[in-house]
Amino acid sequence: MASPDVLARVTALRQEIKRHNTAYYVLDQPTIPDAEYDRLFRELQTLEADNPELCTPDSPTQRVGGKPLDGFRKVRHAVPMLSIRTETDTEASGAQAFDVRVRKELGLSESDPAVEYAAELKFDGFAINLRYEHGVLVQAATRGDGETGEDVTQNIRTVHAIPLRLKNGPPPAVLEVRGEVFMRRDDFERYNASQRTAGKSTLVNPRNGAAGSIRQLDPRLAAQRQLSFFAYGLGETQGWIKAPDTHSDTLTALEKMGVPVCNERITGLGAAALIAFHDDIAARRDQLPFDIDGVVYKVNRVDLQRRLGFVTREPRWAVAHKYPAQEALTTVLGIDVQVGRTGKLTPVARLAPVFVGGVTVTNATLHNQDEIDRKDVRVGDTVIVRRAGDVIPEVVASVLQRRPQPAPPRFDILEACPVCPECGSHVVRLDGEAATRCTGGLVCPAQRKQALLHFASRRAMDIEGLGDKLVDQLVDLGLLHTPADVYGLKQETLAGLNRMAEKSAANLLAAIETSKATTLARFIFALGIRNVGETTAKDLARHFGSLDRLMSASEADLLAVHDVGPIVAQSIQQFFAEPHNREVIATLRAAGVHWPESTGLQQSAGMLAGKTLVLTGTLPTLSRDAAKDRIEAAGGKVAGSVSKKTDYVVAGAEAGSKLDKAQQLGVAILDEAGLLALLASAETSGQGSLNF
Repeated sequence: MASPDVLARVTALRQEIKRHNTAYYVLDQPTIPDAEYDRLFRELQTLEADNPELCTPDSPTQRVGGKPLDGFRKVRHAVPMLSIRTETDTEASGAQAFDVRVRKELGLSESDPAVEYAAELKFDGFAINLRYEHGVLVQAATRGDGETGEDVTQNIRTVHAIPLRLKNGPPPAVLEVRGEVFMRRDDFERYNASQRTAGKSTLVNPRNGAAGSIRQLDPRLAAQRQLSFFAYGLGETQGWIKAPDTHSDTLTALEKMGVPVCNERITGLGAAALIAFHDDIAARRDQLPFDIDGVVYKVNRVDLQRRLGFVTREPRWAVAHKYPAQEALTTVLGIDVQVGRTGKLTPVARLAPVFVGGVTVTNATLHNQDEIDRKDVRVGDTVIVRRAGDVIPEVVASVLQRRPQPAPPRFDILEACPVCPECGSHVVRLDGEAATRCTGGLVCPAQRKQALLHFASRRAMDIEGLGDKLVDQLVDLGLLHTPADVYGLKQETLAGLNRMAEKSAANLLAAIETSKATTLARFIFALGIRNVGETTAKDLARHFGSLDRLMSASEADLLAVHDVGPIVAQSIQQFFAEPHNREVIATLRAAGVHWPESTGLQQSAGMLAGKTLVLTGTLPTLSRDAAKDRIEAAGGKVAGSVSKKTDYVVAGAEAGSKLDKAQQLGVAILDEAGLLALLASAETSGQGSLNF
């Protein structure tokens, strides 16, 4: 006789599992991950096995959860749609245990041959029974409670992968195909992206997308989501003259009839074949285009399946071998903010430790403020955490039914971090951007290495030799904090670093010294202002002529620059408004970094303003970049192809098809001397400086 405590626990488990069954099968709104459900289900199975008198016909262990919705016509399954046993031992021993059970039930000894198995994927979708009569789809039904499901024929007709008529020869009089409706990951992401754009609610996961689509009362809504289908078995059959003798042959026959069947399946002998399949799929799980939570093993021969039969709700001849859960429940202990190398502030949930995806997870990304708001994640919430492969763990959703009361306040990044936690610079969120960012690009420790590498890059200050590995060393040793520190490096310091010697140090110092003489456009680009690329930097240099005028420019002044819009103008103003950035710029100037300045195009237009030039071939003395810089400094535009709108083509040695096209179109052709003469005329006429 079971104790009162055991009876109370069994009763509580049944009630909880029934609630979850309703949420999962009926409402399509699961409140816990599969792994948590499996844990509760196994606990109930164990208690009933230890106390057989407590096992009643209405226990969740004796039937598949769920019941039809009132909105759908009920369908009685001719052959019950039962579920299969779940093997939660994710190691090789899980496959071995199944093989041992099968051999024992079949009465096989160690000397008897190995059992042949079929192995396939366990899709994370929605089970469906398709009934074909004389080859025509006449009905589609959900699993329901295993005995009675729901008629969802009209919705299933919207799934283009499912044939409405079978092909290749006379079909059986009745053929019920069982399989899984699911959403591919790319279709899931595409749908959610379109929903976010439209300001509508998104799906939690692909499984919800599939189930929610099939169980829409309006087929037009179901058709909006791109669904897929794979068959994995049969229900009732009548009049199949040459019914296959094995499960693998059954799937092949269905495939020939035009029914989709997944190619990720094998047949093999004994536990060794099952283990190899399990390991192979595990290694490729995250590369599959759809979600799975395990693989399924089935005794391949149909006659052996009949011999093995069923135990309560499960066939003895099949098992689902799970992988480590990719979703689990835990609690949000707090929300921290991390600063990335580009200055982006990312909210991170600090979690009560939970084992998910094969590792213990204590932190999960919340991405940005929009995602926090959409998922409504708060400190103290119970949340579903997902980790797939090497992907950074993320919070999928909050379980609102478990939210503590009174409800915790919403989290706002700008309120929690008005200044950067790394450098104290102001934090902003630009209009039209999801990200919140630190404005201290030149001083922020989190952005330090990227800022230095960008500053030294070829198209910025062009400091040859100051690359990734050296920057890593200098930053890690505390020798570089801002770009201004580059100009204070000493020979003896550099020579003492790994992979550096006297000559290498001398070469780097020479490159640093050379970089002091630059152009305004290069210097602006080197600052790493968000949304200011090389072309915009050149436009700014031409327009303002001096750094001081740019630093003091109003929004209206900035919007007058070619191709500068409100977002770029906002980025520029916020960068120069940060005192830390101005201090670094002042230090750079004091270190000797300089450039020619002019009155800018606000006061005068370049000689080549409005002119389009194309460069082709190799010029005798000017590099392609140098020629481009001088043309753009004179107000001209350098294009990549020749057209009727081209004013000049500058041709050097080995000029190719661009020169031919220029000749065909009658475009003026210059050599290097002609280009220099054209540029010189601008200098002597005083119509714009060429030193940007």
